[in-house]
Formats: sequence, structure tokens, C-alpha cells
Amino acid sequence: MRITTPILIILLLLIPSLAGADIIVGGDVSYSVVKGDSIELISARLGASSKALIRENGLNTKKPLPAGLEIRMNNRKIVPQTMENGIIVNVADRMLYFFRDGKLQRSFPVGLGIPSKKGVTRWRTPLRKFTIVGKRKDPTWNVPKSIQEEMAMEGKPVKTIVPPGPENPLGKYAMDTSIPGVLIHSTIWPTSVYKYRSHGCIRVSPESMEPFFPEVSVNTAGEIIYVPVKVAVTPEGRVLLEVNSDVYGKVKDMEAEVKRVIEERGLSGRVDWGKVVMVLKEKTGNAEDVTL
Repeated sequence: MRITTPILIILLLLIPSLAGADIIVGGDVSYSVVKGDSIELISARLGASSKALIRENGLNTKKPLPAGLEIRMNNRKIVPQTMENGIIVNVADRMLYFFRDGKLQRSFPVGLGIPSKKGVTRWRTPLRKFTIVGKRKDPTWNVPKSIQEEMAMEGKPVKTIVPPGPENPLGKYAMDTSIPGVLIHSTIWPTSVYKYRSHGCIRVSPESMEPFFPEVSVNTAGEIIYVPVKVAVTPEGRVLLEVNSDVYGKVKDMEAEVKRVIEERGLSGRVDWGKVVMVLKEKTGNAEDVTL
């Protein structure tokens, strides 16, 4: 796939019903650098780690990326969970999946809560079910007290309300969830997408939020989950394994978890365990072929 604009085009390799086969999004992509791009910004757009982009393309981090440079990357993901209608956010893979009538409509990278800051974990994105209770265009940001306290501790001017505009972290669109303090919103910091830098909210890039916002109605259901290890079988019978970093430290033994997921699918005899070890070691967050 070739991406020639900043907008990420997601390739849906399979779009089955809930009763269908594994759903795989993304693929081997080619992205053409435009003026002003950075490695972090491309990482956010493609849903690929900065380290992997640098390694796979031999990028020089000390020099600006030249316009027209072709970036090649695998950003293939395995959809971790489905639902009839609603939103799935997987904290571990930093992706949002939107379903309608049992089919995947959209998937894109998101930014999520900071795992830990000075030993404090209060801003992790909570794992639970939710509903969309409100939608706002050009939203006003009522700054939570916890963030006001952080501003004060860091010697910054304490803000209580931020009106709509270019300085508002919520960007142009915000969806209020039933989880207190957790919004799904666009952002004025696009490089923070596909990162863990928020105070619990779910950040969406402006180019992803623009078409997504009108498609979601109030009372839409959703769930925030944590699935770092995923496995899928393609229609051709290839076995794919995706291993993400355990950023919130919820998996006691990642090696055991990988083995468990493969065995539960009855795929132990169909994988190359040497390849499995490499995928586990690298934790690229992309689905890799581990077929025997």
C-alpha cells in the first residue's frame, strides 16, 4: 500500500461479521514524507513505533526528514475484540476499533494515559465498559483538579477553564464518556498519538477524528481493554503473532502469556517457535508471520 498524504489509509484485509474469521487491519505500507514531518508524527499516523521506523528505514535521527523520502513499514494489527455496535479501545496496542452492525468500520491509532509519572499511576487510562454520554464541537476544557495541582507543582500558570481555540488540548471535537474524566477527543499535539502521554483521556489525531465524530451517536457503547498479545490466522492459513509492550505491567510473564495465547488457539504445531521468540523479544506491536 502507498500512502502519499498525511492521512493514514487503513487496509482492511478482512472485514467479516462477528462470527467470521480473524480481523486484520493495516499491512505493509509506503509513506511519502511531506514537509514538516517528523519521526514521531509519522509514527502517530502509521501506528508504528518510532524505533521500528528508524530501524527499518535506516533513518538519521539527527537530520530532518527530506520531503519525498519513502518510508516503508509494517503496521499490521490484529483486532483484539469485536462487538455488534460500538467502540473498542485496546490500551496495549494503542488502537481504537469502531464497529457497526457487527462489522469493523474504522480503526486508527490513539494516545493514552501515562503509565507512571514520578511513581504516580493515577493517570492511566481505566479499563472498563462505557457509553458515550455527550458530544461537543469546539469544546471548552474544564481542567480537572488533578491537572491543576500538577500545573501548580510544576510552576506553571494554573488554568481552570480553557475556551475553544488553538490552545485547547481537546482540539475541535470531544466525546464525553460515562467514565469520569475520560474523554475521546481530538488533539492539538498530534505527535502524542500512539504514545502514552495523556492524563487518562483517549487522544485522536485531527485527520482521524474529523470523519469519526459524526459517525458516533450519544449512547454508543464501548469498552477499554488491555490485550498485549494477539494471534490470528489468515485466509491463506498463515499464523500471525502480535506482541505489544506491557506498559501498565499487568502481565506477570510475557513469555508464558504468548505461549498460552498460541496454545488456546490450537496453533502450537503450526508456528515456528524460533520466530515466536524473536517477535516476543522485539515487541514491535505489529503482527508478524510466525508460520512454521
